Amino acid sequence: MRRSHPSRATAWVVGYLVFVLAPLFALLIGTVGPARDFWTEFSAAIGYAGLAMMGLQFGLTARFRRVTEPWGEDVLYHLHRQLSLVAVALVIAHPVILFIVRPNLIGLLTFVDAPWRARFAVLSVVSLLVLVMTSLWRARLRMRYETWHHLHVVLAVAAVVTGLAHMVSWGFYLADPWKRALWISLTVFWIGLLAYVRIVRPLFMLRRPYTVTQVRAERGDTTTLVMEPDGHDGFHFEPGQFGWLTVWGGPFRITGHPFSFSGSAEAGEGSVEMLIRRLGDFTATVKTIPVGKRVYVDGPYGAFTIGNPADMHILIAGGVGITPMMSIIRTLADRHDNRPVILLYGATDWELITFREELDKIAGLLALTTVYVLTDPPADWTGERGFITADILRRHVPPPYDEHEYFICGPPPMMDSMETTLSTLGVPMSKYHSERYNFA
Repeated sequence: MRRSHPSRATAWVVGYLVFVLAPLFALLIGTVGPARDFWTEFSAAIGYAGLAMMGLQFGLTARFRRVTEPWGEDVLYHLHRQLSLVAVALVIAHPVILFIVRPNLIGLLTFVDAPWRARFAVLSVVSLLVLVMTSLWRARLRMRYETWHHLHVVLAVAAVVTGLAHMVSWGFYLADPWKRALWISLTVFWIGLLAYVRIVRPLFMLRRPYTVTQVRAERGDTTTLVMEPDGHDGFHFEPGQFGWLTVWGGPFRITGHPFSFSGSAEAGEGSVEMLIRRLGDFTATVKTIPVGKRVYVDGPYGAFTIGNPADMHILIAGGVGITPMMSIIRTLADRHDNRPVILLYGATDWELITFREELDKIAGLLALTTVYVLTDPPADWTGERGFITADILRRHVPPPYDEHEYFICGPPPMMDSMETTLSTLGVPMSKYHSERYNFA
């Protein structure tokens, strides 16, 4: 995540609120039904707002670079999850409040005998509840990522469409044709964002495939994929960015997998490398990908990149979080950057440290100091032990702390701890960047 300029952040938030609230206030113009009690009107308002927020969720994951650039895709995906919970809470609160103030409406829950306007409401709420439960408990349910992703899209579309059908068929605030047209147009726009991601963008990707030229086993149960553009010039990425990879099937497959680029941004000729650790169903198949395989890479994305003024770079990596750090290190070496780089690298044991040998070699080309922190070190280990902590950071990073630029990527507890530590050391938010690589 790159900390956005306050004015851009404000504009982004204001724009979001406009998209959510403008359709709501439009309902108050023109023909309006007879006045009702406060709680009934309040429940209707939050229901409309919740539906608008659900529709805008398609936009947050549509991968528009002008939207994602100030924040980073990881931030928007986390925001997507949090706003989904808020939207679902608003939608569910709508009927709950109505049932409390108007108990006679509970009879509408008898799905078979209820009118269609009530059936649409039930279908929308049930779709949302299943969507949330499968998202929060996917690991407990042992649901494959690909299966969950397909179900997630279907349920999201079903929730929005049936929610709109409930609004139109109830018609209390949508008596005017232009109001119905407004909300129908908004829904078409929201679904259109999904179509853009699933149809339009893949059409462009179809003409820009990549070919796997190397499948290289690395330490720590990881594999490096090296891919070259096939019939085109590829794209330029900044060190620390990532792309969405599709291997088994064409770009129209609903599930792509996000991985950071691990190669140098100065490699040239459009070549891209990704380091992938075996963590699930798809990643277990990466080492079996044959050389010559045609794949598709959608990128680059992310704001986890160098470029701010700094006297040195401090890279804090845990586990597979070394991937974007390696791209930064390789790029700085290729650029002959003479500023010091300190890498705090947390791993389980010495034999599982990915890129260990290459880091030793790069130290001769770059002012690189690597500090390994092992949770299960060998008996003769004299280096740092346990986890990367505030004390370890203070021992190896010289003051003034607020003059350096920091990059943090790894397990959430480590990242939370480091962000808190940097804040207590007086490092401004604009000087440190975090990449949380769980997008599911």
